[in-house]
Amino acid sequence: MTTFGLVHGAYHGAWCWEPLTDELVRRGHRVFTVDLPTEDSSAGAQAYAASAVEAFAGADADLVVVGHSLAGLTIPLIATARPVSRLVFVCAMLPRVGRTQDDVIGSEPDMFLMGPEGGVYESADGAAHWYPEAAARSFFADCTHDVAKWAAARLRGQFWNITQEVSPLLDWPEVPYSYVLGAADPIINPAWSRRVVPSILGVEPIELAAGHSPFLSATAALADALEG
Repeated sequence: MTTFGLVHGAYHGAWCWEPLTDELVRRGHRVFTVDLPTEDSSAGAQAYAASAVEAFAGADADLVVVGHSLAGLTIPLIATARPVSRLVFVCAMLPRVGRTQDDVIGSEPDMFLMGPEGGVYESADGAAHWYPEAAARSFFADCTHDVAKWAAARLRGQFWNITQEVSPLLDWPEVPYSYVLGAADPIINPAWSRRVVPSILGVEPIELAAGHSPFLSATAALADALEG
């Protein structure tokens, strides 16, 4: 049995892990999830990590922390705050010590294949939100119609302190790393992942025949990768 702590990406919530949680539990594993404070205008990576550490308090030192997309900026901080046995990045950004993620994106313009242009609006409080139809075509492009519609309707607001702040990561934690990419990811460029992951994490990425949300579109394959 392995204990997994699942950390969602931008706009999402713990709800997005429900199919993967069911699959992992069916296989005999234990799962923790967290709702990050994406709608808190003052929250950055440290606040996100603190929320996850609190949510995972019942896990032992064998905890495998899995981070999707934007959560790539958070999960290394979790490993500096509590014992973990592995960090797994899924279709994820990677932080750089001493830099903002916006600066990283500017210097690595091939990181993204698709941006939010035309799909995102700002609410009265300043949070960014996706139009459901646009989200279904991007985040959930390879999901079934019903799953894409369900997921797109549940997306939350997102503030962006986490990409605007200098990363609070002072050094990469000394734990094993894995990276899972979606070969058909329309958002995080698979070619970028193949190029950057070995130099930053020191591992070759695991490739799934999936888009940006394999926890919904390729649940069993992602569970296989996590078990491996």
